Formats: sequence, C-alpha cells, structure tokens
Amino acid sequence: MAMAVGGGGGGPKADINMTPLIDVLLLLLIIFMVITPLTPKGLDTLVPQPNPNQQQNQELENKTVVVQILTNGKVKINNEDSTWDALGPRIEQIFKDRAEKIAFVKGDSDVLFGEVARAIDIMRGSGIDKVGLITAKLEAGQ
Repeated sequence: MAMAVGGGGGGPKADINMTPLIDVLLLLLIIFMVITPLTPKGLDTLVPQPNPNQQQNQELENKTVVVQILTNGKVKINNEDSTWDALGPRIEQIFKDRAEKIAFVKGDSDVLFGEVARAIDIMRGSGIDKVGLITAKLEAGQ
C-alpha cells in the first residue's frame, strides 16, 4: 500500500490506491479461468458396453441394429447383405415402429473413414437419433 505524503498545498489527498485493486482483479481473473469449464469438441458417440458374462439376451439382439462396412465396399445390416443404395430405405423400414432409434456402425480395420462417415450420414438421413461405433477391442470384451 502506498500513501502520498508531503508536498505543498497541505491537506489530505483523495487518491485511489491502484495496487490492491489490480491484485483483486488478477485474483478474480485467475479464479474465473480455473472454474470455467472447457467445452468438449468432437462427435457424440454411443459405444455398447460388453456383457461380463458374454451371454446376450435374445430381445436385446433383436433391438440392436449393426451396420457393418466391409473392405470390399459391401455393406451388411445385422449380418444380412445389403447395398449402399438400399441402406437408407432398409434402415427406415427397420426403425419405423421403434421408439428408440439407436444403431451402431462397425467397420473393418482397413476401411477408410470416409466410408464410415458415409454410412453415418445415410443413417442420420434415415431418422436415426443416435449412432454408435463398435471397435475391435469392444467386441473382444476388453
């Protein structure tokens, strides 16, 4: 803290002491920088959780729709062969009576990301609310 002393003119001066004001402002700045949450960037995905017993319920299998993209450019829906042109209408047909519109995409390890993105785009255009990704480690139960 500082104080102005001496000088001519006599009497007290009404000066604002800037040092404590700057200290308080810096402290507030640091506090707000620390507590401000950073917004996550990226895609929202759902990943199915592996069953510890590795026993799947038949009802759950009927509800789960998996679109598999193979390296040779072919597409499978729940292990049934399909084509890129038939993917959208088939997904619409599967989900027309379902309340939960969740599907998963599984791509081979050598498939380009553009193919997976194309499948996700077609599925979103067919009315799927949430699209999840299945990975090789997830399938192995790791």
